Order: sequence, then C-alpha cells, then structure tokens
Amino acid sequence: MKDSANPHKEPVGSVQLQEFDRVAPQGNELPKAFAELKRSVYAALETYSNVHRGSGHGSLVTTRLYEQARDIVLEHLRLNKDRYVVVFVSPRSAELLKGELAPGRFQCVSSQDIGLPLGITAVAIERRALPGGVPYQTGGGTARLIAPKWVIWAKSPARLEPGTPAIVNVIAFARALQLIRAFGQSAFHETGADALAAIDILYRDELEQYAGRALLDELRRTLIGRDVRVPTVAGASPYINLDNGASTRTFTPIWDAVWQTWRQPRQVQQAIINEVKSICADLLGAPLSVYDVIFASNTTEAINMVADSLRSESDQSDESVVLNTLLEHNSNELVWRMIPGVALIRLPVDETGVMDLAELDARLRAYNQEGEHGKKRIKLVAVSGASNVLGVYNDLAAVSRIVHMHGARLLVDAAQLVAHRAVDMELCDIDYLAFSAHKAYAPFGSGALVARKGLLNLNPAEMALIKSSGEENAGGIAALGKAFVLLQRIGLDVIQEEEQALTARALRGMAQISSLTLYGIKESGSPKFAQKGGVIPFNMKGMVSERVSRELAERGGIGIRHGCHCAHLLVKRILHIPPALELFQGLIVSLIPRLELPGVARVSLGLENSIEDVDTLIAVLGTIAREAEARASNHGAASPAAKPTLAQANLQQQIDAFAAAASQRVYG
Repeated sequence: MKDSANPHKEPVGSVQLQEFDRVAPQGNELPKAFAELKRSVYAALETYSNVHRGSGHGSLVTTRLYEQARDIVLEHLRLNKDRYVVVFVSPRSAELLKGELAPGRFQCVSSQDIGLPLGITAVAIERRALPGGVPYQTGGGTARLIAPKWVIWAKSPARLEPGTPAIVNVIAFARALQLIRAFGQSAFHETGADALAAIDILYRDELEQYAGRALLDELRRTLIGRDVRVPTVAGASPYINLDNGASTRTFTPIWDAVWQTWRQPRQVQQAIINEVKSICADLLGAPLSVYDVIFASNTTEAINMVADSLRSESDQSDESVVLNTLLEHNSNELVWRMIPGVALIRLPVDETGVMDLAELDARLRAYNQEGEHGKKRIKLVAVSGASNVLGVYNDLAAVSRIVHMHGARLLVDAAQLVAHRAVDMELCDIDYLAFSAHKAYAPFGSGALVARKGLLNLNPAEMALIKSSGEENAGGIAALGKAFVLLQRIGLDVIQEEEQALTARALRGMAQISSLTLYGIKESGSPKFAQKGGVIPFNMKGMVSERVSRELAERGGIGIRHGCHCAHLLVKRILHIPPALELFQGLIVSLIPRLELPGVARVSLGLENSIEDVDTLIAVLGTIAREAEARASNHGAASPAAKPTLAQANLQQQIDAFAAAASQRVYG
C-alpha cells in the first residue's frame, strides 16, 4: 500500500539513522519552506515518544529534540541561554504565566506570529525572574514528589509546563523558526494552498474502504516509525514501543490531516474545528445539545478549567469539598488541593485499584445528607476513568448513580480511557470529561473538556480566552478528529478485545518469571479481568525499575516507563511505603534532586502492538532475570552467558550517535 507521507517505504533507520535527504511528497507543488517543515516533522514523528521519563530510544530522541527547541527559540530572540530559560505553553497559559512575571523580564514569540496554527507560545524568562511558590497551573510534571499533605515542586521550566507539552508542535515551531531565516518572515503566512473541505480532511483517506479488524490491520501498516531500527547489545533491532500510556505514536492518515490543515485558510480550519466537536460528541455519547466541547492543550489544562470554575463559585451556606481516589494522576489531585477554601478527601482503593462503591456512598451520605462534617458538602467527585498505573477501569455508571443521588457532580479524567473503551457520557450521566489527544494516536498538542452546558462558572472574557487558545491549534484538533474517526470505524469493542488478548498473553508470560512482582489485576482468569486494561506495572527482584527499563531498551530495543508515573500517592501505596519513609524521601529529594526514587516499571499497550511485541518483551525480561540471578549466585561476578555482544561503552556511543543522527534529520 502506498504511504502518502513516505512513498519510498525503505527502512528509515539503522544503528545510525541515514541522512534524510528526500524531498517531501509533492515537494515541487509545496512552497519550499513548507515542504522542508513537513519533512522535518515527519522525521520527528518516526522516533516520537514522550519526554524526560521514558527509557527507550524514542524518549531519548524526543527529549533531545524538545530541549533543543528551547535553544532555537533563544537563538531566534537573540537571548543568552545562560541568562534565560524558555517555557512552552498554550496561549491561555502564556497569559496566566505572564501575570506572574515582572515587566521587562521576559520575551515571547508564538506560532501565530509566524503564521502556523500550532497553538504554541514560547516565553523566554530571565532565570532570576522565574516565579516561585505554587505554579500558576498544577498537574503532571509540575511536581517532583508529593505526599498527602506536602508537595516538592519540580524545577523550572518543567514546573511551568503543566501536563504533557505539545511536543511535536514545539518541534515544528522550532524548525519553522529556523526556516524563516532562510525563506523570510512570511514563509508560512501565504501557503498558496487550494482550500479543501473539512469533510475531505477528516473523513477521506486511503483506508476508507476498510472497517473493524481489517481497518486495524491496515492502519498498523501506516504507523510512522514502524521501520526504525535501534542499537541494542545484539545489533540493530526493530524499535518496540510499549509506552503507550505515556503517549502514543501516530499513523499516516492522522499526520496527513494535520499538515493539510496547517495550510488551509482560517475559514476551513474553523469548519474543521466545528466538525471535530461533532466527532467528539458522537464518539463520547455527548450530544452537543447537552454538552459543550472545549478544546485545551491537554488533560491537565482541561481539569484546571473545572478547578477555576469551582474556585469562582461562592455559596455562603456551605463549604466545598472535592472527593477523589488514591488512583489519581497528579493532574486530578494537585489541582483540587490548591483551591483556597476547598477541602480534598480521598477514597481508598483495594490492591487491584477497584474503588469501594459502598464507601463512596457512605462518604457522600455523611457529608451531604447527614451533615456529619458541619457545613462541608461534597460538590464534586473527580475520578480517573482508567488508572495510568494499575490499568483498572472502574464502573463509571455505578459511580455516577451514587454521586448524583447525593447531589454532587462527576468529573472523569479520561486520559487513559477514550482510546481504549467505549464512553457514553449522557447514558452514564457524566458532568465533565477531560482527555488528551496525544494518548489517542494524535500527538499534536490538543485535548478537550466536555462539560454539561451551564456548569462552567467562568466569566465571558475568560471563556473567550479559553476558546481562542484551544482553537488556535487547528492542526492538533484535526488530528484528534481524524483519530476519533478511525477509532470509531475500527470499533471500540474490537480495540478492547484486541488489547485484552495482548494483556492476557503478557500477564501469563510475565507470571512465569519468578523474580517479577506484578501489581494490580495479575491473572487473565480473574473475575476482575474485564476491568483490566493494557497497563501492566511490575518490578524485578534485586533491580530498581529504572535499571529494568534501561536493560529492556539496551537488550531488546523496547521502550517502557519507570518511576512514579505522576501518581505518587498510588505508587507509594502499592509499594507499601510507610509515612516515616515517605518523610525521609521528601528530605532526600530536597537535598539530592537527581536521586532516583523507588517506583515501578510499566508496560502499556496500544493499537500498534502485536503478539510478537509481547513475546519479545517476555523473552527479554526472562533473559534479564536469568542473568540477574546468575550474578547473584556468583556474588556479583558476571557469568559467561551474561556477557553482552557489545561493550557497554560502545553501545552507549551507538545510542548517542543514533540520537544525534535523528536530531540532525529534524533540525539539520
């Protein structure tokens, strides 16, 4: 099948990535600056992963590209990088951030300034002027470590970039800044593109004759980066991404929708935005007569909108309380504890991550009916639709019935839900639902809050800023819409069946490795397995999670994630870390910020994964475990069988060369 973004179809990587000197498809028909931008972003997508906390080659490359983008912005603004630091945010977040900065101590440049609908603002701040205290928005990545009653905030710029940044859009923005030096300031303002209809961009593609499992099979063949090979101890190996819970790679039809949208006049982009609202409403069971679809940069920004609304509500007759659970990602935890005058209480979960519905009912009854806590009333129950650590799906319909019976509202953090299970907001009576497109195969900086009409209590000026900020990223919105169209054509039932089969296979294989400890729902034969998604947390005896992750990358070219996964309270709960040790950890992190804390390794499956991926994971984990046992039996001496085929130093050189070559292909 023809790949419209890469018609040559030869492998695009080896131990050193080959120089990508091909012009983009239809390069003679595109303006040269745009053709080069398209080629560069495609190259970035081939090795895309989330930044900073991943262990695989993809995360290494993407982190490098993302951090290089900061230097490119400073070079564009002619600022000294020893004096300034760059923060990448959405337009609305930029306004909030600038409100905390002294005039004259920062400079800004945005994607809108250069004529690209990326929704990116780069704020270059004098290092001495960086704001302290609680960040202007809280959530994933803004905190280094949290406990129930204290927070150690991350260092800047991470603490000022709430949630997962628009990584691909940032890279595209940085590359565009480079290109306008060669092609002029107007290089991306006048593309000369023929206007396309929104329906053609969102619904038409080379796979439209397929549906169901056949479409899934065909779509996998269009995965961008599927041919990349990475350096391992055994030589060049295909890269295997098992870190879908952090972020998902994308497919050619989705990328095509993005770059086509970038070149459209604003009226076509607005038509795309309006149509994507309908697509979201249809997939999520949220009719536009009942719900508003409000675009954001990510789940964190979407949840912060609800927090801002709650902050502005005033009711002298009672005191507001938010209830959530120990399952929550920091983005659905920190935000609630930072609202002045609002209390946060947490519902426990069992070892598998399943909440006790009787306890939920009892808590709500005690606060809202029986008045056991004075004037305090639970106004909002904010729960994860699926845990990013334990992979468990709770019964949202049952939760909603209890919540509304006691007069509260329900918010669902659906970041780990919408790409994996069917959601019906109206049927389940969900008031707010927040999600990110980058966890749904559209990593272009968009997401949404779907809110029941009339529930957001924000002034018109703030709502206008929120709307314009989210909708500035027309390409990201197009990607979200196209991804949802494809998910719907495949069928969420097909996706659930496929992912559960792979999860069952992985659990069975991992259970055979005696040194592995699995957390959560561990057996495919368990009555709770229907509630289990493709997220599998584990640890290996005698090895910290960071080392297990690194060895999977070095031995099998497998990318996973390790650590606390921005869900510190839950990870400490499943590792049985007592309060005294928790306090000690806080002290150590304050003194030694780079220290690696105890955590868990996490495999997370997605549409791109196959039986072969799972079998490779099990085989490599088995090898790591056997060699660890051999070292232990030899009191630390390396056994002959454990000797790698490449010296560690040589392998690291090859990995560094791989990352450098990937960066060169993007930024030149």
